[in-house]
Amino acid sequence: MSYPSDLKYTKEHEWAKREGQRVRIGITEYAQKELGDVVYVELPKVGRAVKQSEAFITVESVKAASDVYAPASGTVVEVNPQLDGHPELVNQSPYVKGWFAVIEMSRAGELEKLLSAQEYEKHVGELEKP
Repeated sequence: MSYPSDLKYTKEHEWAKREGQRVRIGITEYAQKELGDVVYVELPKVGRAVKQSEAFITVESVKAASDVYAPASGTVVEVNPQLDGHPELVNQSPYVKGWFAVIEMSRAGELEKLLSAQEYEKHVGELEKP
């Protein structure tokens, strides 16, 4: 699996891509494989305020429903409209077409607490040990 080096990661398997004062959010390749085929994504409403580590998105797959946690505090300014009719994009393209939302950050420094690609890869490796 690959983890783009320009992203930050959470131990709960979200990725965050900083875009100025905003951050684009999705789940990692590892997370989508663990979930299996995604069949529905419940996105937050634009304008919703979220706090770092707060559950704000629900992803339903053929296996289970899982929460997605905000990697940074702020306000939701955009959601991915393509997921409404095509939740499978989360599986097909987790880093490009399958993103969930964009948050206008209120505390940009929170991103510094997240994992680098190398640290996340090590974290996943620990999870996969028998």
